[in-house]
Amino acid sequence: MTSLSPALPADCLGDLAQRPGAADPDSLATFHVTNVGEIPSPAVLLIRSRIEENLRRMIAMAEDPARLRPHIKTHKIAELVRRQIELGITRFKCATIAEAELAASAGARDILLGYQPVGPDARRWVELHRAYPSVHWSALIDDAGALAQLVIAAAGIPLEFLVDLDIGQHRTGVLPGSPAMELARTLSHTPGIAFGGLHAYDGHLHQSDPKVRLAACREAFAPVDVLRDALRAQGIAVPRIVAGGTPTFPFYARRGDLECSPGTCVLWDAGYQTKLPDLDFLPAAVLLTRVVSRPGANRLCLDLGHKAVASEMPHPRVVFMNLPDATPVAHNEEHLVVETPHADRFPVGSVIYGIPWHVCPTMALHAEAWVVDGTQATGRWPVAARARRLNV
Repeated sequence: MTSLSPALPADCLGDLAQRPGAADPDSLATFHVTNVGEIPSPAVLLIRSRIEENLRRMIAMAEDPARLRPHIKTHKIAELVRRQIELGITRFKCATIAEAELAASAGARDILLGYQPVGPDARRWVELHRAYPSVHWSALIDDAGALAQLVIAAAGIPLEFLVDLDIGQHRTGVLPGSPAMELARTLSHTPGIAFGGLHAYDGHLHQSDPKVRLAACREAFAPVDVLRDALRAQGIAVPRIVAGGTPTFPFYARRGDLECSPGTCVLWDAGYQTKLPDLDFLPAAVLLTRVVSRPGANRLCLDLGHKAVASEMPHPRVVFMNLPDATPVAHNEEHLVVETPHADRFPVGSVIYGIPWHVCPTMALHAEAWVVDGTQATGRWPVAARARRLNV
Protein backbone atom coordinates (compact mmCIF):
# COMPACT_ATOMS: atom_id res chain seq x y z
CA MET A 1 0.00 0.00 0.00
CA THR A 2 1.28 3.43 -0.94
CA SER A 3 1.09 6.12 1.74
CA LEU A 4 2.04 9.72 2.20
CA SER A 5 4.72 8.83 4.71
CA PRO A 6 7.33 7.23 2.39
CA ALA A 7 6.83 9.97 -0.20
CA LEU A 8 7.30 12.76 2.31
CA PRO A 9 9.65 11.75 5.12
CA ALA A 10 9.81 13.94 8.17
CA ASP A 11 13.37 15.09 7.44
CA CYS A 12 12.26 16.91 4.28
CA LEU A 13 9.79 19.12 6.11
CA GLY A 14 12.41 21.82 6.31
CA ASP A 15 12.36 22.12 2.53
CA LEU A 16 8.80 23.44 2.69
CA ALA A 17 9.88 26.58 4.50
CA GLN A 18 12.65 27.44 2.07
CA ARG A 19 12.16 30.11 -0.56
CA PRO A 20 12.03 28.91 -4.15
CA GLY A 21 14.84 31.36 -4.86
CA ALA A 22 13.19 34.10 -6.87
CA ALA A 23 13.11 37.67 -5.68
CA ASP A 24 9.76 39.16 -4.77
CA PRO A 25 8.65 40.95 -7.97
CA ASP A 26 6.96 44.30 -7.50
CA SER A 27 7.20 44.33 -3.71
CA LEU A 28 4.03 45.57 -2.05
CA ALA A 29 6.01 47.69 0.41
CA THR A 30 5.76 50.69 -1.90
CA PHE A 31 2.93 49.53 -4.15
CA HIS A 32 1.06 52.23 -6.03
CA VAL A 33 -0.58 52.69 -9.41
CA THR A 34 0.44 55.83 -11.25
CA ASN A 35 -2.74 56.03 -13.33
CA VAL A 36 -5.01 55.31 -10.38
CA GLY A 37 -7.16 58.29 -11.41
CA GLU A 38 -8.52 56.14 -14.25
CA ILE A 39 -9.77 53.41 -11.92
CA PRO A 40 -13.16 53.76 -10.19
CA SER A 41 -13.27 52.36 -6.69
CA PRO A 42 -13.76 49.89 -5.22
CA ALA A 43 -11.75 47.75 -7.59
CA VAL A 44 -9.58 44.65 -7.59
CA LEU A 45 -6.10 44.91 -9.11
CA LEU A 46 -4.13 41.88 -10.32
CA ILE A 47 -0.35 42.24 -10.37
CA ARG A 48 0.80 40.33 -13.43
CA SER A 49 4.40 39.74 -12.33
CA ARG A 50 3.26 38.24 -9.04
CA ILE A 51 0.76 35.96 -10.78
CA GLU A 52 3.54 34.78 -13.09
CA GLU A 53 5.76 34.04 -10.10
CA ASN A 54 2.99 32.16 -8.31
CA LEU A 55 2.40 30.03 -11.39
CA ARG A 56 6.12 29.35 -11.65
CA ARG A 57 6.27 28.28 -8.01
CA MET A 58 3.16 26.12 -8.34
CA ILE A 59 4.59 24.27 -11.32
CA ALA A 60 7.99 23.93 -9.64
CA MET A 61 6.36 22.42 -6.56
CA ALA A 62 4.54 19.83 -8.68
CA GLU A 63 7.70 19.29 -10.77
CA ASP A 64 5.54 18.57 -13.83
CA PRO A 65 2.59 20.68 -15.04
CA ALA A 66 0.88 17.45 -16.11
CA ARG A 67 0.39 16.62 -12.41
CA LEU A 68 -1.61 19.79 -11.82
CA ARG A 69 -5.35 20.24 -12.02
CA PRO A 70 -5.65 23.81 -10.68
CA HIS A 71 -9.02 24.97 -9.45
CA ILE A 72 -10.24 28.09 -11.26
CA LYS A 73 -12.80 29.03 -8.59
CA THR A 74 -10.32 31.53 -7.14
CA HIS A 75 -10.09 33.80 -10.19
CA LYS A 76 -12.85 32.77 -12.67
CA ILE A 77 -10.90 34.49 -15.46
CA ALA A 78 -10.39 33.11 -18.98
CA GLU A 79 -7.09 34.93 -19.47
CA LEU A 80 -5.59 33.12 -16.48
CA VAL A 81 -6.79 29.76 -17.79
CA ARG A 82 -5.13 30.53 -21.13
CA ARG A 83 -1.89 31.53 -19.43
CA GLN A 84 -1.77 28.26 -17.50
CA ILE A 85 -2.35 26.35 -20.73
CA GLU A 86 0.60 28.21 -22.27
CA LEU A 87 2.70 26.99 -19.34
CA GLY A 88 1.81 23.37 -20.02
CA ILE A 89 -1.11 22.84 -17.65
CA THR A 90 -3.74 20.74 -19.42
CA ARG A 91 -6.20 19.80 -16.66
CA PHE A 92 -8.51 22.06 -14.67
CA LYS A 93 -11.06 21.80 -11.89
CA CYS A 94 -14.18 23.97 -11.62
CA ALA A 95 -16.87 24.59 -9.02
CA THR A 96 -19.77 25.58 -11.29
CA ILE A 97 -21.17 24.92 -14.74
CA ALA A 98 -20.27 28.51 -15.69
CA GLU A 99 -16.65 28.00 -14.62
CA ALA A 100 -16.51 24.77 -16.62
CA GLU A 101 -17.87 26.52 -19.70
CA LEU A 102 -15.40 29.37 -19.29
CA ALA A 103 -12.49 26.92 -19.01
CA ALA A 104 -13.61 25.10 -22.14
CA SER A 105 -14.02 28.32 -24.12
CA ALA A 106 -10.51 29.35 -23.02
CA GLY A 107 -9.02 26.20 -24.51
CA ALA A 108 -8.91 23.73 -21.63
CA ARG A 109 -9.23 20.16 -22.85
CA ASP A 110 -9.62 18.21 -19.58
CA ILE A 111 -12.13 19.63 -17.10
CA LEU A 112 -13.38 18.18 -13.82
CA LEU A 113 -16.56 19.61 -12.33
CA GLY A 114 -15.79 19.44 -8.62
CA TYR A 115 -19.46 19.15 -7.83
CA GLN A 116 -22.30 16.68 -8.28
CA PRO A 117 -24.66 18.18 -10.91
CA VAL A 118 -28.29 18.02 -9.78
CA GLY A 119 -31.57 19.56 -10.92
CA PRO A 120 -31.25 21.63 -14.12
CA ASP A 121 -27.47 21.44 -13.82
CA ALA A 122 -27.64 17.79 -14.85
CA ARG A 123 -29.04 18.87 -18.23
CA ARG A 124 -26.57 21.77 -18.47
CA TRP A 125 -23.69 19.38 -17.76
CA VAL A 126 -24.76 17.20 -20.68
CA GLU A 127 -25.16 20.27 -22.89
CA LEU A 128 -21.52 21.15 -22.24
CA HIS A 129 -20.54 17.76 -23.61
CA ARG A 130 -22.43 18.56 -26.78
CA ALA A 131 -21.09 22.12 -27.04
CA TYR A 132 -17.44 21.08 -26.50
CA PRO A 133 -17.08 17.50 -27.77
CA SER A 134 -13.25 17.68 -27.86
CA VAL A 135 -13.05 18.30 -24.09
CA HIS A 136 -12.48 15.37 -21.74
CA TRP A 137 -15.27 16.01 -19.23
CA SER A 138 -15.68 14.46 -15.78
CA ALA A 139 -17.64 15.29 -12.65
CA LEU A 140 -17.97 14.15 -9.06
CA ILE A 141 -20.61 11.77 -7.77
CA ASP A 142 -21.50 10.57 -4.28
CA ASP A 143 -25.10 9.44 -4.67
CA ALA A 144 -26.58 6.60 -6.72
CA GLY A 145 -29.88 8.45 -7.12
CA ALA A 146 -28.15 11.48 -8.59
CA LEU A 147 -26.25 9.15 -10.92
CA ALA A 148 -29.52 7.66 -12.17
CA GLN A 149 -30.86 11.12 -12.99
CA LEU A 150 -27.66 12.00 -14.84
CA VAL A 151 -27.89 8.83 -16.92
CA ILE A 152 -31.40 9.87 -17.96
CA ALA A 153 -30.24 13.41 -18.78
CA ALA A 154 -27.32 12.07 -20.83
CA ALA A 155 -29.64 10.39 -23.34
CA GLY A 156 -26.86 8.16 -24.58
CA ILE A 157 -23.93 10.59 -24.31
CA PRO A 158 -21.05 8.89 -22.43
CA LEU A 159 -20.29 10.45 -19.05
CA GLU A 160 -17.37 10.04 -16.66
CA PHE A 161 -17.50 10.39 -12.88
CA LEU A 162 -15.04 10.33 -10.02
CA VAL A 163 -16.29 9.05 -6.67
CA ASP A 164 -16.23 11.96 -4.25
CA LEU A 165 -14.78 10.83 -0.90
CA ASP A 166 -15.42 12.34 2.50
CA ILE A 167 -12.04 12.26 4.23
CA GLY A 168 -12.94 14.49 7.14
CA GLN A 169 -14.57 17.71 5.98
CA HIS A 170 -18.08 16.20 6.11
CA ARG A 171 -19.36 18.49 3.39
CA THR A 172 -19.80 16.15 0.43
CA GLY A 173 -18.71 12.67 -0.50
CA VAL A 174 -19.01 9.10 0.75
CA LEU A 175 -16.74 7.42 3.23
CA PRO A 176 -13.75 5.67 1.60
CA GLY A 177 -14.94 2.23 2.63
CA SER A 178 -17.95 0.12 1.66
CA PRO A 179 -20.07 3.06 0.39
CA ALA A 180 -17.30 4.17 -1.96
CA MET A 181 -16.64 0.61 -3.09
CA GLU A 182 -20.29 0.09 -3.96
CA LEU A 183 -20.55 3.37 -5.86
CA ALA A 184 -17.36 2.63 -7.81
CA ARG A 185 -18.74 -0.78 -8.76
CA THR A 186 -22.00 0.83 -9.89
CA LEU A 187 -20.11 3.28 -12.08
CA SER A 188 -17.99 0.50 -13.56
CA HIS A 189 -21.05 -1.56 -14.49
CA THR A 190 -23.42 1.15 -15.72
CA PRO A 191 -23.64 1.31 -19.53
CA GLY A 192 -22.49 4.66 -20.93
CA ILE A 193 -20.78 5.61 -17.68
CA ALA A 194 -17.02 5.55 -17.02
CA PHE A 195 -15.43 5.33 -13.59
CA GLY A 196 -12.80 8.08 -13.71
CA GLY A 197 -11.22 7.53 -10.31
CA LEU A 198 -11.37 9.07 -6.85
CA HIS A 199 -11.57 12.61 -5.52
CA ALA A 200 -10.35 13.41 -2.00
CA TYR A 201 -10.60 17.02 -0.83
CA ASP A 202 -9.32 17.90 2.63
CA GLY A 203 -10.42 21.50 3.00
CA HIS A 204 -10.69 21.10 6.76
CA LEU A 205 -6.90 20.84 7.06
CA HIS A 206 -5.24 24.24 7.38
CA GLN A 207 -3.15 24.00 10.53
CA SER A 208 -0.41 26.63 10.66
CA ASP A 209 2.26 24.18 11.81
CA PRO A 210 3.26 22.19 8.69
CA LYS A 211 4.23 19.16 10.80
CA VAL A 212 0.79 19.06 12.38
CA ARG A 213 -0.86 19.59 9.00
CA LEU A 214 1.25 16.83 7.45
CA ALA A 215 0.30 14.36 10.17
CA ALA A 216 -3.39 15.20 9.75
CA CYS A 217 -3.04 14.88 5.97
CA ARG A 218 -1.48 11.42 6.26
CA GLU A 219 -4.23 10.26 8.61
CA ALA A 220 -7.04 11.62 6.42
CA PHE A 221 -5.65 10.20 3.19
CA ALA A 222 -4.64 6.73 4.42
CA PRO A 223 -8.13 5.22 3.78
CA VAL A 224 -7.96 6.46 0.18
CA ASP A 225 -4.88 4.32 -0.49
CA VAL A 226 -6.64 1.35 1.11
CA LEU A 227 -9.69 1.93 -1.09
CA ARG A 228 -7.62 2.16 -4.28
CA ASP A 229 -5.84 -1.10 -3.46
CA ALA A 230 -9.17 -2.80 -2.70
CA LEU A 231 -10.69 -1.65 -5.98
CA ARG A 232 -7.69 -2.86 -7.95
CA ALA A 233 -7.88 -6.22 -6.17
CA GLN A 234 -11.43 -6.55 -7.51
CA GLY A 235 -10.27 -5.78 -11.02
CA ILE A 236 -11.54 -2.19 -11.05
CA ALA A 237 -8.97 0.20 -12.48
CA VAL A 238 -8.57 3.56 -10.75
CA PRO A 239 -7.44 5.92 -13.52
CA ARG A 240 -6.64 8.85 -11.23
CA ILE A 241 -6.90 10.29 -7.75
CA VAL A 242 -7.43 14.05 -7.51
CA ALA A 243 -6.32 15.14 -4.06
CA GLY A 244 -6.21 18.17 -1.81
CA GLY A 245 -6.41 21.91 -2.17
CA THR A 246 -3.83 24.58 -1.49
CA PRO A 247 -2.91 23.96 2.20
CA THR A 248 -1.95 20.30 1.58
CA PHE A 249 -0.60 20.85 -1.93
CA PRO A 250 3.09 20.60 -0.85
CA PHE A 251 2.48 17.17 0.67
CA TYR A 252 0.58 15.65 -2.26
CA ALA A 253 3.03 17.20 -4.72
CA ARG A 254 5.72 14.89 -3.30
CA ARG A 255 3.78 11.89 -4.53
CA GLY A 256 3.97 10.99 -8.19
CA ASP A 257 0.67 9.10 -8.31
CA LEU A 258 -1.81 11.91 -7.67
CA GLU A 259 -3.26 14.93 -9.44
CA CYS A 260 -3.03 18.07 -7.31
CA SER A 261 -5.74 20.73 -7.42
CA PRO A 262 -4.58 23.89 -5.65
CA GLY A 263 -6.41 27.08 -6.53
CA THR A 264 -5.83 29.96 -4.12
CA CYS A 265 -2.07 29.94 -4.70
CA VAL A 266 -2.50 31.62 -8.11
CA LEU A 267 -3.61 34.87 -6.42
CA TRP A 268 -2.94 34.12 -2.72
CA ASP A 269 -4.44 36.23 0.06
CA ALA A 270 -3.81 37.63 3.52
CA GLY A 271 -5.59 34.73 5.21
CA TYR A 272 -3.36 32.00 3.83
CA GLN A 273 -0.30 34.25 4.06
CA THR A 274 -0.97 34.54 7.78
CA LYS A 275 -2.11 30.98 8.50
CA LEU A 276 0.24 29.04 6.21
CA PRO A 277 3.72 30.55 6.61
CA ASP A 278 5.38 27.50 5.04
CA LEU A 279 3.74 28.17 1.67
CA ASP A 280 5.72 30.73 -0.26
CA PHE A 281 3.25 32.33 -2.63
CA LEU A 282 2.75 36.04 -3.21
CA PRO A 283 -0.42 38.09 -2.73
CA ALA A 284 -1.22 39.14 -6.28
CA ALA A 285 -4.73 40.59 -5.83
CA VAL A 286 -4.97 44.06 -4.32
CA LEU A 287 -8.13 45.94 -3.43
CA LEU A 288 -8.28 49.62 -4.27
CA THR A 289 -10.57 51.73 -2.12
CA ARG A 290 -10.98 55.45 -1.45
CA VAL A 291 -11.85 57.59 1.53
CA VAL A 292 -15.38 58.82 0.90
CA SER A 293 -15.94 60.53 4.24
CA ARG A 294 -14.19 61.46 7.49
CA PRO A 295 -16.95 61.10 10.12
CA GLY A 296 -14.76 62.04 13.07
CA ALA A 297 -11.25 63.04 14.06
CA ASN A 298 -9.96 59.49 14.02
CA ARG A 299 -12.39 57.87 11.57
CA LEU A 300 -12.34 57.17 7.86
CA CYS A 301 -15.18 55.81 5.78
CA LEU A 302 -14.06 53.75 2.79
CA ASP A 303 -16.05 52.58 -0.23
CA LEU A 304 -15.22 48.93 0.51
CA GLY A 305 -18.47 47.39 1.68
CA HIS A 306 -19.70 43.83 1.85
CA LYS A 307 -20.26 44.00 -1.91
CA ALA A 308 -16.54 44.56 -2.60
CA VAL A 309 -14.68 42.32 -0.16
CA ALA A 310 -15.55 38.87 1.18
CA SER A 311 -17.31 39.25 4.52
CA GLU A 312 -18.09 35.70 5.59
CA MET A 313 -15.40 35.77 8.27
CA PRO A 314 -14.67 38.10 11.20
CA HIS A 315 -12.39 41.09 10.74
CA PRO A 316 -9.81 41.64 9.44
CA ARG A 317 -11.45 41.13 6.05
CA VAL A 318 -8.76 43.19 4.38
CA VAL A 319 -5.20 44.07 5.43
CA PHE A 320 -4.35 47.60 4.33
CA MET A 321 -0.83 48.17 3.05
CA ASN A 322 -0.72 51.94 3.49
CA LEU A 323 -2.97 52.03 6.56
CA PRO A 324 -1.76 49.07 8.67
CA ASP A 325 -3.11 50.35 11.99
CA ALA A 326 -6.72 50.67 10.81
CA THR A 327 -9.31 49.11 13.12
CA PRO A 328 -12.70 48.31 11.55
CA VAL A 329 -15.67 49.60 13.54
CA ALA A 330 -18.55 49.22 11.05
CA HIS A 331 -19.06 47.34 7.79
CA ASN A 332 -22.11 47.75 5.58
CA GLU A 333 -23.14 47.08 1.99
CA GLU A 334 -21.08 49.89 0.47
CA HIS A 335 -19.03 51.25 3.38
CA LEU A 336 -16.23 50.22 5.70
CA VAL A 337 -15.60 52.54 8.65
CA VAL A 338 -12.20 52.30 10.29
CA GLU A 339 -10.51 54.08 13.15
CA THR A 340 -6.89 55.19 12.96
CA PRO A 341 -4.81 57.81 14.79
CA HIS A 342 -3.50 58.84 11.37
CA ALA A 343 -6.86 59.77 9.85
CA ASP A 344 -5.69 63.35 9.30
CA ARG A 345 -3.19 62.09 6.70
CA PHE A 346 -6.00 60.81 4.45
CA PRO A 347 -8.26 63.54 3.04
CA VAL A 348 -11.45 62.59 1.26
CA GLY A 349 -10.56 60.99 -2.06
CA SER A 350 -7.33 59.39 -0.77
CA VAL A 351 -6.49 55.98 -2.23
CA ILE A 352 -5.89 53.05 0.09
CA TYR A 353 -4.63 49.62 -1.01
CA GLY A 354 -5.35 46.37 0.77
CA ILE A 355 -4.94 42.61 0.48
CA PRO A 356 -8.19 40.65 0.87
CA TRP A 357 -8.26 38.09 3.65
CA HIS A 358 -10.18 35.62 1.46
CA VAL A 359 -9.57 36.21 -2.22
CA CYS A 360 -11.89 33.61 -3.79
CA PRO A 361 -15.27 35.10 -2.78
CA THR A 362 -13.80 38.59 -3.10
CA MET A 363 -13.11 38.00 -6.81
CA ALA A 364 -16.71 36.88 -7.28
CA LEU A 365 -17.87 40.33 -6.15
CA HIS A 366 -16.14 42.13 -9.03
CA ALA A 367 -17.23 42.07 -12.67
CA GLU A 368 -13.71 42.86 -13.82
CA ALA A 369 -10.14 43.03 -12.56
CA TRP A 370 -7.57 45.64 -13.52
CA VAL A 371 -4.23 44.22 -14.64
CA VAL A 372 -1.17 46.01 -13.26
CA ASP A 373 2.21 45.88 -15.01
CA GLY A 374 4.88 47.62 -12.96
CA THR A 375 3.12 50.74 -11.69
CA GLN A 376 0.59 51.03 -14.52
CA ALA A 377 -2.89 49.58 -14.85
CA THR A 378 -2.72 48.36 -18.43
CA GLY A 379 -6.03 46.62 -19.03
CA ARG A 380 -9.04 44.83 -17.61
CA TRP A 381 -9.97 41.16 -17.44
CA PRO A 382 -13.61 40.14 -17.06
CA VAL A 383 -14.31 37.93 -14.06
CA ALA A 384 -16.73 36.19 -16.37
CA ALA A 385 -17.45 33.02 -14.41
CA ARG A 386 -18.72 34.96 -11.41
CA ALA A 387 -21.99 34.65 -13.30
CA ARG A 388 -24.12 31.57 -12.66
CA ARG A 389 -24.76 31.18 -16.38
CA LEU A 390 -22.75 32.06 -19.48
CA ASN A 391 -24.39 30.39 -22.48
CA VAL A 392 -25.20 26.85 -21.41
